[in-house]
This record gives sequence, structure tokens and C-alpha cells, in this order.
Amino acid sequence: MRGKTSWRYGGIGAGAALLLSLALGSCGSTGDIFKTSALDVFHSSSKATTTEGGQDDVDTDVDCPGVQIRTGAATLMIGSKPEEGEPSALDLRYQGSIMRTARECHVNPGTMAMKVGIEGRVVTGPAGGPGDIIVPMRIAVVQEGPNPKTIVSKFAQIPVSITGSVDRVTFTHVDPDISFPLPRPLGLIDNYVVYVGFDATALQMEKKKPAVKPRPKAKPSASKKPAAKPAG
Repeated sequence: MRGKTSWRYGGIGAGAALLLSLALGSCGSTGDIFKTSALDVFHSSSKATTTEGGQDDVDTDVDCPGVQIRTGAATLMIGSKPEEGEPSALDLRYQGSIMRTARECHVNPGTMAMKVGIEGRVVTGPAGGPGDIIVPMRIAVVQEGPNPKTIVSKFAQIPVSITGSVDRVTFTHVDPDISFPLPRPLGLIDNYVVYVGFDATALQMEKKKPAVKPRPKAKPSASKKPAAKPAG
């Protein structure tokens, strides 16, 4: 597995993969789905730019790391019992897919700031219907090489509402604040990759975290004596 990110994932069963292909085929072309998209405002240049009014000592010849969908994390399958892992084909309630990504980069002295956008779709499965779900998404910047190194890893929970028994809903997640120090030598930036993908394991871990209970208010000490009354 490339990169030391914190998510885990499994393969897609043949039945679920067939359901996905049928769902995608019935939904028309991606060009129609994303005719108007929040990702259209992203700059398409592969080079990083300086922020407006940037300093003269900023190196402007810096590549913006590309975005890749993590192998095995391009599909999210939600069954009746999410805690039990990948559902069977007939128990599939919802299936999510990543359809499009975008990114842009700005450099400051010693730092790169990225904005990463992800657009995807959730369709209902055989056991699906109206409901609210959380789409778990991971964005990780990884320095690839003989010893891959995670530079930044961020987890997001995206709420999605399904309104019909047979439905498809698009969702968009934009993280405008992914920043990290520029490597030295600067040429190492060519080894940086932004991986995106679903992270159901992290979502289950978030659900299992115990709720933080408020601390009880301190009671006044019983040994504290009342102040003596002045002599009359």
C-alpha cells in the first residue's frame, strides 16, 4: 500500500460492482450531472501561484501536486449494518462514488497552501430508501518514494440527504486550507501526491469515541469556617 495514511479499505464485490455500473448507466453522462459545479471555479494551472500581493522572494516555478483517487477507496458501500463492514449486494442501501476532483496551489515563503475539491454521487441500492447519511472523506498529501511519508491527512464528514426510494444525489466537499512546508530541496515537490478517498473506518472510530462529560462543579469545602463576627 502506497503512503502511510490512516485509512483502510477493502475491494468491491462483484454484485456491488454490477449494481454500481447499472446505477451509473441509468443516470446519464457525467457532463450533464456536473454542468454547473462548485469545482468550476478552481484554477486549472498545474503550477502554483503566489497569493495576491505576494513577496518577490517567493519561487513561482513550483508544481501543484496532482490529485489521485486512492486505490480501493473510490467507492463507499453502506448497508443496513455499517458496523459489520461491506454489505452483500441485496443488503446495499447506498453506494457512493467519486466523480471529479480539482485543486489549486498558492505559495508563500517556505509554505504551500492548497485548495482541494471533491465531487461525487450517492445512489440508492436494493435495500435503500429516503434517509440521511454521512459520507466519510479523507484527503492526504503524501510524499511518495522508497519510504512514503504522509505530510498532511484530513478527515471530513459530509452530510447527504436522500429524498426518494430510488434516488441519486451529488455532493461536493471543498477543503480550502491544506497547507504544509515546502520541501528542501524544492524538487522533492514532484514526489508529492494528494490522495482522496472514502474512509469508512475513520467514521466508525469517530462514532465509538466516548462523549466528553462536563466536569462537575466544585463543592465548597466543609472544613471552611465562617468568618468571625466583629465584637459588639
